Amino acid sequence: MVTSPGSAAPHWKSERKKSEKRARRSLGNSWTLQRGCCNLLDANKKPLTMQMSFLVKCDCDLFFYTFQELKLKDKECERLSQVRNQLEQELEELTASLFEEAHKMVREANVKQAAAEKQLKEAQGKIDVLQAEVTALKTLVLTSTPSSPNRQLHPQLQASGTRGAYKHVGGHIRNKSASGAFPSSPGKPEPSSVSIQPVAKEDREMDSVLYAEFLMWKEHPSLDRSSAFLSRIYREDIGPCLSFTRSELSQLVQSAVENNSLTIEPVAMSALPMVKASAIECGGPNGFRAAIETKCALSGMTRLCRHRIKLGDKGSYYYISPSSRARITAVCNFFTYIRYIQQGLVRHDAEQMFWEVMRLRREMTVAKLGFYLTDQG
Repeated sequence: MVTSPGSAAPHWKSERKKSEKRARRSLGNSWTLQRGCCNLLDANKKPLTMQMSFLVKCDCDLFFYTFQELKLKDKECERLSQVRNQLEQELEELTASLFEEAHKMVREANVKQAAAEKQLKEAQGKIDVLQAEVTALKTLVLTSTPSSPNRQLHPQLQASGTRGAYKHVGGHIRNKSASGAFPSSPGKPEPSSVSIQPVAKEDREMDSVLYAEFLMWKEHPSLDRSSAFLSRIYREDIGPCLSFTRSELSQLVQSAVENNSLTIEPVAMSALPMVKASAIECGGPNGFRAAIETKCALSGMTRLCRHRIKLGDKGSYYYISPSSRARITAVCNFFTYIRYIQQGLVRHDAEQMFWEVMRLRREMTVAKLGFYLTDQG
């Protein structure tokens, strides 16, 4: 049965409307795109058969599903891109954090290294001080024997408040100068019941001016003689104590004491007889000699020289008398204590330090007046 175009149109339109409804339900917002495709096919102005309508529907559905897949893929790519950007940002932050941590560790290591080097230098300085003290103690020990003890090492062997030599008489200690006032009869032993005069207790009172100068110096201790504290001591004690007849050599000795480069060593005793010799012995160390009765290189007086000095690294030795040695030793003891205060090795309070300085000043005063301790042979 052949149908006319006029009778077939309503059937085709109804089918298209049904297809559009289904497309609207299934496609939603994409109906405009599918409708454009149907309109494009409809522009031929020819009636579409059911097969052609189905093919158009399938093409539109396929295009829509492909478009939807592409949109999903785009969303997935965008999400992955965001994840990648986030990971890159986290990686950069982690790298920056690691670099910062590494720099921090390097800085801390440098600070610790600097602190360790500073402690090492301080320890080496303390070791040098201790070695110098050991050397000085060895030098003093060399001059002390059981038969002839050094009274500087053993102050208990000397009575308080007296200076000079002593001898034992009948179990008591008597001063030679005191025994000369009451001479004993020849051939008769001295009485053993000699009484000892009591010694007055020493008292002291602080000088406010001296103490104020010491406190001002102690705030910034140094060996610069421009301070009022050291200027006074140089003027009243060090200068007079190291002022000998040989002025040029005296200046060299004072410079060596200030630079801590002066060496005092004993001349070893031997069975050789006393001989006359020059006060200056050139050519560097040549072993210990016997005690030499000669002119003191500093005072110019003929004395029994049991010690000799060396100034720095020079090869010359200068034989000195016991009095000159006592004066040099007193000044050296003062400078040693002042250096200890400067280096922070003295743990006493200010008043104790002050009285120790005053005691060392008194030793310089006593030494420059000619008093010194002797060893009994």
